[in-house]
Amino acid sequence: MADDAFARLVRNAGSVSGEGVSPPLFSGSVNGREPYPLDKWNPTNCGYVDIAIDRDGRWFHEGSEIKRAELVSLFAGLLRREEDGAYYLVTPVEKVEVTVALHPLMVVDATCVEDASSRESRLALILNSGGVFYLNDDTGLTPEPSAAGAAFVTLPHNLSALFTRAAWYRLVAMADDNGCVYSGGQKYSLL
Repeated sequence: MADDAFARLVRNAGSVSGEGVSPPLFSGSVNGREPYPLDKWNPTNCGYVDIAIDRDGRWFHEGSEIKRAELVSLFAGLLRREEDGAYYLVTPVEKVEVTVALHPLMVVDATCVEDASSRESRLALILNSGGVFYLNDDTGLTPEPSAAGAAFVTLPHNLSALFTRAAWYRLVAMADDNGCVYSGGQKYSLL
C-alpha cells in the first residue's frame, strides 16, 4: 500500500488533539481550541501534500473540497507560515507544505462584545475555522488590494485572515462617519 501523506497527517494530528474531550473556546486561537505549540514543533520537512486553500478560504485535497468543518478546523490549528513564505501543516513528527491562493483563513463575522472588566466594547472577529480574535493592535486591519477594498487581519504563526464580503460590509456598517471602528478603546480606519 502506498504511503498516504494526507491520512498520515490526519492520524498524527489526531494524536495531539485530545479527541473525545470537549475543550473550552479559546479566544486568540485560529480554531477556538487550545492552541498547539507550533513554535516548539520543528519536525523534518516531509515535502508537499496536495492540500490547497483557495481565495475563498475553502480547503481542497487532491482537487476535492474538504467539507467536514471539524477537519478544516483541525488543519487550521496546525497551519503556520514560515520564513520562506510557504505554508505548512505541522505536527510533532512531520511538516508538509500546502498551497494557499491568497489568505489561509477568512473572517466570516464581526460583532461587538462588551468587556465586563473594562466596560469597553471590543470587536470580535469570527473565523471560518471556528476561531475568535479581537480587533487590536496585534491583529490590525491591513487593506488587501486583491479584495476590492476589504482588509485582512494578522494572526499568530504568520497567518492572516481576509474578511469575507458579508463580514466586511458588517464592519463597514459599524463604522462612524469618518470610516473608523473602535475596539478596546482603540480606533481603526477602514479607509
